[in-house]
Amino acid sequence: MSGHVHHAMSKVILTIGPAHTLRQAARLMSARRVGAAVVLDPDTSGLGILTERDILDSLGAGEDPDQERAHDHTTTDIVFATPQWTLDAAAQAMTRGGFRHLIVLDEREPVGILSVRDIVRNWSESRVPVAPEPAAEVSV
Repeated sequence: MSGHVHHAMSKVILTIGPAHTLRQAARLMSARRVGAAVVLDPDTSGLGILTERDILDSLGAGEDPDQERAHDHTTTDIVFATPQWTLDAAAQAMTRGGFRHLIVLDEREPVGILSVRDIVRNWSESRVPVAPEPAAEVSV
């Protein structure tokens, strides 16, 4: 039961710079209702990802979200998916790596983000609906 990444991924990509504060990143993520932002560093031409968990970890450590910068909390050693990957392959990569988001690249350009939620939604929508069992009568 697997579709492909391009069917399930979100095409809404929030891109931020490495100098954004964590508060700015959190506001943008919240406004767009996404759990991760692609961090594009023009100086290194590198891509990274900043997730809700990264922001939460910083806050939990007592760091100031108005002073902390995205580049200090960005994961740059990341696994990328392609639109042609199966959702099974994406789920396996996430499980092996212990992460919940994949940046989807097509010819080295980000074209989407795939989250665990996207995979679950796709799998649940592709299942054949089962008729609910009739309610049992209760005698009082």
